[in-house]
Amino acid sequence: MYKLLLVVALFGCALAAPLNDDQITKFLANQDTDGTYAYELQQASGLSIQEEGQAGHYARGAYSYTSPEGIPVQVVYTADENGFHPQSDLLPTPPPIPQEILDSIRFIQEHPTPEELADRAVRAQQI
Repeated sequence: MYKLLLVVALFGCALAAPLNDDQITKFLANQDTDGTYAYELQQASGLSIQEEGQAGHYARGAYSYTSPEGIPVQVVYTADENGFHPQSDLLPTPPPIPQEILDSIRFIQEHPTPEELADRAVRAQQI
């Protein structure tokens, strides 16, 4: 149901764009009784959206458009119980972890404190 509302909202937003005469050139939607769905939307401006999934369980899709600066933007994503996972060359990425930090983490893992060893022993008995 939520996905159908999303499709309707996207369709409504596409129709409500008063600043230009962008035309919808393709609109396909499919909703099955088992909760699976798929939709695809394309506009004359080059905006393209597509998604498929099972309502409340997972989704995978993509969207693309050209930014106001003329840069082509393409995002591919999945969404599931672990969250939303977009992939794009334009998304920011974190800086690499400094080697000193990696060395510190490895040292801590290789030299556990007496408290950590006791905790590991208790957890091993619980499993």
